[in-house]
Amino acid sequence: MYDSLPFHARIRDLLSLNRGATLTSLFATLLWASACLAQAPAPPSASAQVKLKEALSLPAPQREKVLKAHLSALEYYVTQEQGTERPFQNRYWDNKEPGLYVDVISGVPLFSSAHKYRSGTGWPSFDRALSAELVREVKDTAHGMVRVEVVSASSGAHLGHVFEDGPATTGRRYCMNSAALRFVPLAELKAQGYEEWIERAGLQKAPTGTSHSEQKSQPTP
Repeated sequence: MYDSLPFHARIRDLLSLNRGATLTSLFATLLWASACLAQAPAPPSASAQVKLKEALSLPAPQREKVLKAHLSALEYYVTQEQGTERPFQNRYWDNKEPGLYVDVISGVPLFSSAHKYRSGTGWPSFDRALSAELVREVKDTAHGMVRVEVVSASSGAHLGHVFEDGPATTGRRYCMNSAALRFVPLAELKAQGYEEWIERAGLQKAPTGTSHSEQKSQPTP
């Protein structure tokens, strides 16, 4: 179960000594935040996936309650609070298996291992989305930077950011958070209802997700 107080609110309390917080509570919050960012939780179970999909048709208050109940703290922080997980400490940054990367909430396919490459950043990086209709790109001016946020069109979840420093294939780098994705191996696509995507995602010709050369890029997702 995700903590009832949003991640950003907990951090705000940590930084605001004039709110009357004790040193003990501030230390506890710091430990909680560190643990939240460091964890690389397993993706939602099959039963949780059903609940998450159903939640998308619910009014906002009920939807938020279901998301908090069935997403990990990190998954909620990333997808609902535009957070960023730690590099090199997430579940898919070095995943080389062939398969699809789907929205952790809606289950809609977003990225393919055939388009995944080693960016050297510590986050899963792709040179393209499966389709432009599956993601939305939004100008992001948070944290004193100008970036392009990538949002799932099906669930509204924050996925990461896209940069124009990718490989020669497209020149783009979709720097995603593993916590916003669920990986479905090629061998399980048919059983999970994704058979039609095998050819569309280029998986028959791409046995691994390491077809592109390593790129040294620094901006975070």
